[in-house]
Amino acid sequence: MLVSIVFDSGYGHTARVAQAVAEGARDVDNVQAELIAVADGPVDWDVLEKSDAIVFGSPTYNGMISARLKQFFEESTKAAWTELKWRNKISAGFTNSGAQHGDKLNSLVSMALFAAQHGMIWVGLDLMPGNNSSTSSPDALNRLGSWLGVMTHANVDQAPDVAPPECDLRTAHYLGRRVAEITRRLTPTQSANARKDP
Repeated sequence: MLVSIVFDSGYGHTARVAQAVAEGARDVDNVQAELIAVADGPVDWDVLEKSDAIVFGSPTYNGMISARLKQFFEESTKAAWTELKWRNKISAGFTNSGAQHGDKLNSLVSMALFAAQHGMIWVGLDLMPGNNSSTSSPDALNRLGSWLGVMTHANVDQAPDVAPPECDLRTAHYLGRRVAEITRRLTPTQSANARKDP
């Protein structure tokens, strides 16, 4: 099973999140995770067509996804949308910003709408907010309290080797594993095998 992570990263922080998503997907047996950085050059559309799931990631700049990820979205119209080549693929998303909020929700909504227009099936987080009481910890999973996708925060004066914090990367890892597990449950082969079990 192939999970592709298509992402943009301006300063390296979002790339760290993408790596954590990939590691989470690889935790599931027989899952291959492919990192596709849109800044690295032409996208291999055949790999995406063969993927069972595609996870999108972007920094949030001025409350929106990056220009490079938006360009990828627009290029997918001819490459995939006109024939709905991604129909019924599992999809999910993540975003990082320098502000704790930073209007990251708008970026995730943009990704989810894009996936919906391709006929994809969106997977969010099934985690309760991790830092929403006086007794909870800012080091908990989903500390920023997002359900639509993973939100991470990297202080603007910290390099990618220290930001986002470990709890945000663990949340991204969790999403990668969740995507892989749900994809496995919904793939035709797995469904057929499940029906054969007594």
